[in-house]
Amino acid sequence: MSEPEICSMSFYLLGERAAVMQSNSERIDLRLQQQIWHISSALAKTGSCIDLVPGMNNLTAIFDPLETNGAAILEKMQLFFEQANSLDLLGREVTIPVHYGGIAGPDLCEVAAHCGLNTRELIELHTSASYLVYFLGFQPGFAYLGGLPERLNTPRRAVPRVAVPAGSVGIGGSQTGIYPATSPGGWQIIGRTKLPLFQIHRTPPSALLPGDTVRFVVENDDA
Repeated sequence: MSEPEICSMSFYLLGERAAVMQSNSERIDLRLQQQIWHISSALAKTGSCIDLVPGMNNLTAIFDPLETNGAAILEKMQLFFEQANSLDLLGREVTIPVHYGGIAGPDLCEVAAHCGLNTRELIELHTSASYLVYFLGFQPGFAYLGGLPERLNTPRRAVPRVAVPAGSVGIGGSQTGIYPATSPGGWQIIGRTKLPLFQIHRTPPSALLPGDTVRFVVENDDA
């Protein structure tokens, strides 16, 4: 990899237990995300990190300072960044059945009206796309998905709900996602899946991982 690409990244320690690789650009870059997933996978194989947290344009490696030197982690990060090849990390294809509308999707009609569609057209458009898991955050197992058709972009609710049921499929701005557990939330809820997104005793515990491709399919025809 050329020097200009290496210089576009910052590598630094965050306290005594974390090493960070951060892009100097805020632009969403799929190739960079693929490199981050590759580096996270490569670091995991070394056994030198307690945890690895891939984010959007960044990677944080948590380590035990009594067992590992932070400078050594940074050196590995830079080396793996130079060697990163997006073809080395192939994500899975995950199909998620969704019950759209009704009690499961209380905002379906409102979102359809905002988008100038009827509910059937909205469901067809939502299920026609292929979504990429960029990173996990907000709560364990919550996947930030890229690929929502622009026509479906819908602002978040003006007043968030106190409790959004686990499995709820929502749209928030230019993203769609699934709530792994019941929690407060302001996304527009259009459906729900019975697929468990996060189980602590499963390996790995999250059903979706960075680099995976997601397709939604209709589990009902109530729209």
